[in-house]
Amino acid sequence: MRLPTVADVERLLPAPDDFTSRARGPRTTARVGTALGITFGICFLTGVWSHLQYDPPAWAPIGPDPVYLYRITQGLHIITGVASIPLLLVKLWSAFPRLFIRPPLRPAGSALVHLLERASIAVLVAASIFMVASGLLNIAQWYPWDFSFRRTHEAMAWVLIGALLVHLAVKLPTIRAAYSAEGEPGDPEDDPADPDDRDEDGPSRRTVVRAAGISAVVAGVLVAGQAVPGLRRVSLFAPRTSDGPQGLSVNRTARAAGVLETAPSPDFVLELVRGSRSVSLTRAELEALPQRTHVLPMACVEGWSRDAEWTGVAVRDLVAMVGGDPDAAVAVTSLQTRGAFGTSELPGQFVADHRTLLALRINGEELSHDHGFPCRIIAPNRPGVLQTKWVQRLEVRT
Repeated sequence: MRLPTVADVERLLPAPDDFTSRARGPRTTARVGTALGITFGICFLTGVWSHLQYDPPAWAPIGPDPVYLYRITQGLHIITGVASIPLLLVKLWSAFPRLFIRPPLRPAGSALVHLLERASIAVLVAASIFMVASGLLNIAQWYPWDFSFRRTHEAMAWVLIGALLVHLAVKLPTIRAAYSAEGEPGDPEDDPADPDDRDEDGPSRRTVVRAAGISAVVAGVLVAGQAVPGLRRVSLFAPRTSDGPQGLSVNRTARAAGVLETAPSPDFVLELVRGSRSVSLTRAELEALPQRTHVLPMACVEGWSRDAEWTGVAVRDLVAMVGGDPDAAVAVTSLQTRGAFGTSELPGQFVADHRTLLALRINGEELSHDHGFPCRIIAPNRPGVLQTKWVQRLEVRT
């Protein structure tokens, strides 16, 4: 039995000329790719900002103002990420025939360059698919994997942007030619006798490009209602368009956090600690302290956000009870026994802000168990997972 040769394998694979649709090709790829580069760029920058808000570095202290900054940036992150999906699919469809260009065997340098280019494209495509797929699953809060979503998503974002920059550098001459009046030499779309690029066997190039743009806008609108109140009625794909208990959705319930018995316990006390000094307060004693009420957004990493009216004790007032400075950082510990983010750190600039509360009530009602009873943190311009629920201890840093 004769083993197949390289020529046999080549005959089985399609060639670029086998794809005759004028809707495919560099012109379509360049235009859709430009839109995809914009959505990827916005998604990347807002994602970096989200990670900075999770772990603010000392060189870039992030404060409580503007109040709605995280709500806006994370909303943009989700909207542009979802809008990228149809653009990515159309770009892959348009560029697909060029994947079958035969690599040059001579000289060796050209073959190596071709190989490296294909490797960078493979990394770019794989990273793109991973990012949009894992992002969608995160919005749905379904995690069929064992790795940390946040850290892996961040690492792959840098891989994606690096591969994208390499791709742009390699393809820049092709992109320029595709945008020029002449088009790229050999481009089947470049037919002066057919200025509308009509294709008897399918849609024209312009139709494909317009359809990709419209699909991206529609996809973004269908999830934008999570963050944009005026679009909630038309955001059919937004998983959190309806109100949860007390007007806010719930990511982690009291049952999931393992606090069904400890949170409502009459023996609950809040422990305030600073060095060797400590103060314990029951919930009734917290209610007897001066109360403040502020309307603040709850903004989650999945893109969901909603305003609510919060009532409670200013954290800086609690810090003063143990002799702490009004801008001292505070470590927050929850009663929860299961799940991530059972602790958080309130930087000094948040503690000093009078809107940062240990909340006892929401929208005029006592906190429900799922929303953090007996007390929870709420602060402006802060990711939802850091608005710690079921707080049992505040430790003032010295």
